[in-house]
Amino acid sequence: MTRPDPRKTAALSAALSGAVDLGALKARADAARQAAAMPAAPAGGPAGPGGPDNGSAPWIVDVTEASFQAVVEQSLQVPVVVLLGASYSPESQQLAASLTRLAGSSGGSWILARVDLEQAPRIGQAFGVQSVPTTVAVAAGQPIDAFAGPIADAELTQWIARLLDALRDRLPGIRAGEARAGVPVEEEVVEDPRIVAAEEAFERGDYAAAQGYYSQILASEPGNELAKEGLAQAKFAERAEAVDPTVIDKADGAPEDIDAQLAAADAQVALQQVDEAFKRLVDVVRRVYGDDRDRVRQHLVGLFELFPADDPRVAAARRNLASALY
Repeated sequence: MTRPDPRKTAALSAALSGAVDLGALKARADAARQAAAMPAAPAGGPAGPGGPDNGSAPWIVDVTEASFQAVVEQSLQVPVVVLLGASYSPESQQLAASLTRLAGSSGGSWILARVDLEQAPRIGQAFGVQSVPTTVAVAAGQPIDAFAGPIADAELTQWIARLLDALRDRLPGIRAGEARAGVPVEEEVVEDPRIVAAEEAFERGDYAAAQGYYSQILASEPGNELAKEGLAQAKFAERAEAVDPTVIDKADGAPEDIDAQLAAADAQVALQQVDEAFKRLVDVVRRVYGDDRDRVRQHLVGLFELFPADDPRVAAARRNLASALY
């Protein structure tokens, strides 16, 4: 598959201005995006590379120079896939058959516009077609992607899927078409208001309040991972806010000062010196015993909780901690 570089795409847009009033399209874009339903596709001209009349699939159209702008206008609602082929080209016939089959089951989430360049050469000139078949995706009146030649059905399906994924939130007709085609709609994720309250407190720097919210959740739901992670982050943020980075030098000069070692580790994590922070506390665990050892161990485990469980730095530090303890 070949894709146009930005310069070629810009040139293509300029060329299209002779066949399509892109300025008028842009002027109507804001109003058109308010409509969620896709308008009916215009009647096509004589059958082109795709074959005969399309019956009950109005989103498959055979385009003439006279109807081309009306079809492109619909790219304000859904992507328009323009197949530029010729009746004498077996590759065009092959690609047209594949695209027609896919479009027929799309529910109108995208439009297939088939162009027979023998009948509509000016459209081919506007797109700068150098070989047939050439396929161009148009959205909001602008060409956004293209490939030349036929491609395998699996690759074609993936290309269309990527196109829809990229444009679903920008073109309102895609979801409506997918609903008609029976495409499952992703369930909306409902946010836990307790988590939202905690996150809002964290964002405004009220770490104590955030800890309170997270602790309340864990009191009734000890296994709530979001609350566990949030509590660890809030506790660390509160400590880190009060830490003076010079404590690192102080701790280096006073290895027996447990408070200084814990504060220095926090400062190092805040400075992205994660490995150094972990090593510092593992070394302290090796030197101390009793309550001091347990205090340092708990602090180190709390720092682990700030990172994903599969973080290699955490995995290595856990192994070193186990060795220091046992």
